[in-house]
Parts: sequence; structure tokens; C-alpha cells
Amino acid sequence: MRIVFLDALTIGAGSFAALEALGEFVGYGDSTPQEGLERVAGCDVLIVNKFKVTPALLDAGPSIRLVCESGTGMNNIDVAACEARGIAVRNVAAYSTATVAQTTFMHILSLLGNGLHFDTAVKSGAYSRSKILTEVFTPFSEAAGKTLGIVGLGAIGRQVARIGRALDMQVIYYSTTGQHHDPAYEEVDLDGLLRRSDVLTIHAPMTDRTRGLIGAKQLSCMKPTAFLVNMGRGGIVVEQDLVDAVDRGTIAGAAVDVFTREPLPLDHPYLHAQHPERFRFTPHIGWGSEEARTRLVEGIATNIRTWMGC
Repeated sequence: MRIVFLDALTIGAGSFAALEALGEFVGYGDSTPQEGLERVAGCDVLIVNKFKVTPALLDAGPSIRLVCESGTGMNNIDVAACEARGIAVRNVAAYSTATVAQTTFMHILSLLGNGLHFDTAVKSGAYSRSKILTEVFTPFSEAAGKTLGIVGLGAIGRQVARIGRALDMQVIYYSTTGQHHDPAYEEVDLDGLLRRSDVLTIHAPMTDRTRGLIGAKQLSCMKPTAFLVNMGRGGIVVEQDLVDAVDRGTIAGAAVDVFTREPLPLDHPYLHAQHPERFRFTPHIGWGSEEARTRLVEGIATNIRTWMGC
């Protein structure tokens, strides 16, 4: 059995031993669309992360019988085209829940605690030149007592809610699908979430319902002291509108791990904000701790073994 991973670099340089044990494994760091057409020849199991699985790609690999998404979201795969050809499609769920929740609170605590400023104060020598033992002129806030608003209460949203509760935050949520409910937390509509949240954090998938969900109108409803954290998908937030809202002080700041275009273009509004100190950015790493990537590879291998019936 020939197993081909067209964009293996997207999950780093970890071990693929679990996949190599299942057959002839070939991992390409990345592939252009043309290279993909050439590399699926003789492929039985195709693994992709962000590489687009199109009808043309499937036609170029007539032996493909299983497509594995090395992640959870499958918007890069033409699932209907796979089904029409009798090709099974599998993804890996829940492998990154703990990691995304941890990254979420890394950002939340940095924003509330003004962590970047204080780190810079020490490294720049400003603290060393100070006449007092502390820096009491720049404010920061406690998480306790703040209202944490969550967009999307799936597995990640629930984990974020639990951590927020542990920090004595009041947790409210808005279900983008209307299907996820939890009586342990207060469910509100989107308008209520926007108006009440001190920290608004997004953990929803990209769908027609969530695309552009948070734009200028919605941001104008938030408290001027509020922070927004996007850990879902870039297009859920209108990115230029977010930059404008933060620069104007409509909201206090934002943290973003996901972007409409990835990698982030050098001319992107995020990189040209008037107040960069009000932002925190990470390069779509929320899912990718060492432990999560190990679970991901093991999850792909499990999907292949299950498909094989062993």
C-alpha cells in the first residue's frame, strides 16, 4: 500500500513511524498543484493538510481509495468528488483541544496582564534604570471577575470555558450552529455576547454562517475595554475592521492566531496597525504543540488502520 503525504512540512519534522509501519510511506515537504498531480500516481492513501483535493487531483490518482485530512477542518477537500468516486474521507478530531485552549489563554493573560510591555521594560533596561523596585505606572487587569464570551462551544470552546471558570471568570457563550449547548454556562445571542464580554474568544469553524461574523458593526457593540481573541478561522473576523477598531480604541486590543491568507502577506493590515502594542499575534501555532502533533500522526494512522479493517 502506497501512502503519500503531499504537504508533510505543515505538521513539522516529527516522527512518521506510525505511518511508515502501514506501508510504503512517501512524505513531501510541500507540493505545487502540478507536482501534486504527478505525485499521486500509484497512491492508495492520500494525506493532506492544506493541499487542495480537487476532482483533477483525484483523476490523476485513480488508485486513491482513502483521503486523510491531517487535521480537523476539511474545507480543502472536495468531499463530494471523493464520495462520487467511492473514496473514503477521514479527519482527526480533538487532537489539539488542550493546545488551542492553552494558546488562547496565553494570549488572554498577555493582553489582560500587559505582558509584552513589562517584558520589554526589563529587556530594554528601563527597569534597571528605575529608581523604584517595581513598575506601577502601567495598568494591568485581573482575569477574575471578568466576563469571558465564547463564540462556539464545541470541544475547544468547552475547554476554554472550564479554564475561564477556574480563573473565576464569568463564562457566557454563543452557539454558531445552535446545536452545542451546555447548562453549566449561560447561553446568549450574539448581540448579548458582544455587549457583555470583557474578553471575546472565537472557537468556531469557517462556514457560510460564520464567514465575516465579526465586522465593524459587531465590534462597535463591544466595550472599549474589551479584548478579542481569534483562534477559529481568519475569515470569521473582518480583518481590516478589527485593525480599525483597535487603532481607534473601539476595543482595547486583540490577539490573532489565524488569518484569511496564510502565511500572512507583508502588506496585510495587521502588520501596519497604528498601535501594534495593542495586538498579539502567533503564526497559526495554536494547534501545534509537540504533544498535539504526535497525537495527530497517531490519529491519521488509526484512521488508516480502521479503513483497512485492522
